[in-house]
Formats: sequence, C-alpha cells, structure tokens
Amino acid sequence: MVNGAYEGWKNFNEEYKMFSSNFERTEDSPCGDDLMLMFFTSGTSGYPKIAAHNYKYALGHFHTAKYWHSIDPNGLHFTISDTGWAKAMWGKLYGQWPAEGATFVYDFDKFDAGDILPMFAKYKITSFCAPPTMLRMMIKQDLSKYDFSSVKHMTTAGEALNPEVYRQFEKLTGLQIHEGFGQSESTMLIGNLIGKPHKIGSMGKPAPIYDIDIINDKGESAGVGEVGEIVVNLKNGHPCGLFTGYYNDKERTDEAIHDGYYHTGDTAWRDEDGYYWYVGRVDDVIKSSGYRIGPFEIESVIMELPYVLECGVSAEPDEIRGQVVKASIVLVKGTNPSEELKKEIQNYVKKNTAPYKYPRIVVFRDELPKTVSGKIIRNKL
Repeated sequence: MVNGAYEGWKNFNEEYKMFSSNFERTEDSPCGDDLMLMFFTSGTSGYPKIAAHNYKYALGHFHTAKYWHSIDPNGLHFTISDTGWAKAMWGKLYGQWPAEGATFVYDFDKFDAGDILPMFAKYKITSFCAPPTMLRMMIKQDLSKYDFSSVKHMTTAGEALNPEVYRQFEKLTGLQIHEGFGQSESTMLIGNLIGKPHKIGSMGKPAPIYDIDIINDKGESAGVGEVGEIVVNLKNGHPCGLFTGYYNDKERTDEAIHDGYYHTGDTAWRDEDGYYWYVGRVDDVIKSSGYRIGPFEIESVIMELPYVLECGVSAEPDEIRGQVVKASIVLVKGTNPSEELKKEIQNYVKKNTAPYKYPRIVVFRDELPKTVSGKIIRNKL
C-alpha cells in the first residue's frame, strides 16, 4: 500500500527502505535477449498464439508512452484494458514508469460507459487510452454530463477507429484522438505522435525504432494508395520491442517471420504524405467480383448513422461473385429492426462509398462476437 495503511497489505513507504538500490549481475542474471514474458494474442483470426518477448521489450515501449500517450510526470494516465493482456502492459506499466508517469487502474467485470465516465473528473486523469469498441459506446452516452477538463491527451488502439467516433468525441469534449497501431507481438509500430500533425482516420506514421513498409502481392514495396501487408524489415537487425517468435511453435513463427520481414497480417495503404491507413486483416479482406474490399471502410460509413451502436462487416460466400459484403449491426436502444431500415443502410453505403461496396446482406444482432480484449471477431460473423 502506498501512502496509507490497509489490513493485509504491506506498507510500501516503510518497507522500500529495506531493499538495496544496487543490482548485482551474476552469471545467472537475465540479459537482453533472454526470454522475459509471454502474451496470448487476442485471437481475432483463430486460436490465440503465444508471443514471446525478451528483456528489451519494456525499453521498446518508451516511445509508446512518452511520444504517443504523452505521459506527464505530474499527471495520471488511464489505459482501459484487462490486466494480463498485452494492452495492459502497453498502458499500465512498460513505458509509463520509465517515462515517470503514474497510472490509474480500474478493474471491472463488464465495461459500462456510465460507470467509467465520472472517473475522469473525480481522479483528475490527464491522459487516456481506450479501444475503439469502448469509445463507440461512450459517444452513445450524453457526454455533456461529464467533465473531461483534466484530460489533455487521448489515444486509441486495438483496432481501427471510425472517423465518426473521432468527430463526435471532438465535438462533445474538444479532445482529438491520436490513433496508434501495434500488436501483442510488438510495441507501437505506427502512430500519431505528439508534436506532429495527424489526419482523421489514419494510423499515423511508423515509429522511429521500426523500419516499416507495405508490400504488395508480388513482395514489392507498394506504391502510394496501393493496398498491401504491413511488414517490419529485419534485414538490418531485430528492433527493440519486437517479439522473438511464438513460443514452442516454429511453424507459426516461420509463417510470420520470413524473407527478412516480420509479416503483421494486417493490410493498409500509404498516402503521398507517408501516413498509413488501415484496411483490415489479410484474412478479412473481401474479394467480390474481382474487387478487394476492406471491411473497416464500410463499417466506418455505417457507424455514421445515429441509430447504429456497433457494426461488423464480413464476407459471405456467393456463387456468382465469389463473396459479397455482409453487415452485422447492433442498434441503439429504442431502434427497431426492419426491412426499411436495411434498405436505408444499404442506400447510405452506396451513396457514401463505391456502389459495389454496399452490404448485400444486412443482419441485426443483439451483440457482436468479440475477443476478451474487445476486438470484433469478423470470421464469426
């Protein structure tokens, strides 16, 4: 217990003086390349893998905390994540402590936006990070009832952020959400870092410690606007913070790390200014009548509709087109599903994207399948 006493807890203020500040390294002491910890991946594309990290992993998160979360040594940082998942280490410990930041931790059985929102004012939280799933639920609340004045910086990761969520949050709170991209296998790979301009809907630019590229189906560096897989170049060395492989799983490790690259399994495109724009997991891209359609773009358009709480877009087999677009939608309370509503959603997507991208199948659901870390599992839709 820090700065207080509680029955059954040790008193930090009294006992820390008993421990030496010197660390004696012996022959058995762990070194940088030794295995330190392992994370289960979130399992969006199948059974979770075990990503193994060495002792340099924590150092690889310094830029995550300092230049993306914008940790303030005199502030209080809050990352919403169940302890035990990689995102908890991203936002509660590694990076934050070396950046001299204090972290706020709140555990809950099930996320409730109305339970979380009063805490910002109560505890004077200064920086905040949450996955898009939770932000989508927050903007459906009346945010005008809550005080966000203590919050100076806000970030999101875990999956791509719908632009409409960004716009609504900025409109209601004045906060601009800085998106970032990374995995259980890495630290922050791509992000909108402090001191740099950012674009709504973009993941940002590669972090300085990683040599990142987008490669097309031919294995070549993709051109401007061309969709390809995000990779990390390992030809000049293994960057600090990247996993060493999947524990006791050579087959899956070799699938991810080969030909001098770590293959993330995520696709994106790069604009003329070097900003990266997320498309989807390699397995989630929909191939319909010769077109490659990213589910995230369609989800973002559907999320603009005020009566949509959540949306997941996936592929549905089709004898003629190979695959067609399917939208699984959770409506806000008080909105009743109907055939007229389906047609309205389809026409809205046609109007705001290319006509071939509209969902030929629309289903309404009470909830969407998610991983423990809150990501939508599209292959279960």
